[in-house]
Amino acid sequence: MGNSLRINAWENDLSFLGPDYEAFATLDSARLYQYLEPWIIIHNGDKFGAFHEYGEQVLPTIYDEVATYYNLLLSKKGNAYYVYDRGKKNTQSIGEFSKARFAKNGQVIAQKADGSYLLPLSESPDHPYISLTDPCQDVIIAEEATGYGLINRHGDYILDPIIDEIKHLDDNYFFARNEAEYLLINALSTDADIRYNSFHKISIENDVMVEYIHGKLRRIMKNDGILLDIVGMDSVRKVDDYYNVHFRDQKTGLLNPQGKWEVRPTPSAKKIFPGNEGLFGALIGEDFGYINSRGDTIIDPVFDQVKRFSEGLAEVRKGQLWGYVNRNNQMIIPFSFENSGPFSHGVAIVAQEGRVNLINQRGELLLENSCERISKTSDGYYLLENEGLLGMAKPDGQLISPPVYEEIRREGPDQILIRKRDVYGMMNENGDFELPLFYSQILFDKENDRILAKSQSSVSKASEEIAAEHSQNKKKKKNKGA
Repeated sequence: MGNSLRINAWENDLSFLGPDYEAFATLDSARLYQYLEPWIIIHNGDKFGAFHEYGEQVLPTIYDEVATYYNLLLSKKGNAYYVYDRGKKNTQSIGEFSKARFAKNGQVIAQKADGSYLLPLSESPDHPYISLTDPCQDVIIAEEATGYGLINRHGDYILDPIIDEIKHLDDNYFFARNEAEYLLINALSTDADIRYNSFHKISIENDVMVEYIHGKLRRIMKNDGILLDIVGMDSVRKVDDYYNVHFRDQKTGLLNPQGKWEVRPTPSAKKIFPGNEGLFGALIGEDFGYINSRGDTIIDPVFDQVKRFSEGLAEVRKGQLWGYVNRNNQMIIPFSFENSGPFSHGVAIVAQEGRVNLINQRGELLLENSCERISKTSDGYYLLENEGLLGMAKPDGQLISPPVYEEIRREGPDQILIRKRDVYGMMNENGDFELPLFYSQILFDKENDRILAKSQSSVSKASEEIAAEHSQNKKKKKNKGA
């Protein structure tokens, strides 16, 4: 937890450690429940308490619940709720409620037994609301008898409760209607900025916000105004974050999120998908092919389903099987897979006969043994799963370890944590051990570039058995290579 504090959680005790790993405080019969910077939530039995990350206890272990919000803590004891403020260094009672929680903007939303809502941290803590919701970080939607409004993190109205209808769009943007006037609002922390208003009808259809003028579809709207203003539109449908714009003259275009044409309106396609590498999957007649930004057909419509290009190849399906086509309309990898994925660093994940493997751009299988499941990690490595065991491969498909471990996790360059049964070890990216399968626990202190390994005599027998098993496997692998 940074350089100032570390926690040793062992059996039923917690110890707070300094930078030198020496304990300066120990809590008997307590367990770590959660660490949400800067708060450490602990529990003892069914009761909760809290420490600041500097090691200072700010809430005793007497509460039924503890929630965090930056420098604030919300705790519950029975029906009574309390707030601890780190800046003021005090705990204050805020009342008894049927339930209470932190809103995303830091206010506390509380509900009374009669179903009404309060904001107990605001300047009007006893003012009742019909409903309070917090769809984004800065504001709360409040409903009163007079209508809907928006409340900021200080508990003040930035849009008075007079609105007939309000809907959250994205981030801090809202769509609202007040009688016959339609509004697009950017809710700031101090003000409600009305970015667009109109007395023409604005509605949300097929997940797309559109505006009608004199009864005809005229504009595609974005969160803060007009995305496209054009005559002749018949309908709009969203495809991912793009728009298929259909016209009354039977043309279809693909509009990007910035309001620019990726594919200009063309009669050649009835549906166009977001593309890559200058080509776009499209429904042409009754089948799928690829067109360019002008609408010209580049790859014949002979497929039942198509996906985006990646590294010069695209996944295409005919019947029940997938293969890969190139930009020159050539089938580079034949239809042989039940499922397929895009290429990355020359490698793709495919499924064949109920099993999963990796292939290169020649369609060659890269793993000697296929797996039940392969998933790509956030850093581009491949996690291999088979019969409940895990292995790993590099981004180029080179095997690090077959699936033989109960746990495997890449901690950093050439640092792969592994666990078999109850013992841990560490290997490098060549699959060689850096730490043997011997330890009951291994921790990585990245702040100080240290690896902490703990051993116990009770694991020695298991580690000896695993070492013998690993040695046999290496001999088999060596003999097979010879």
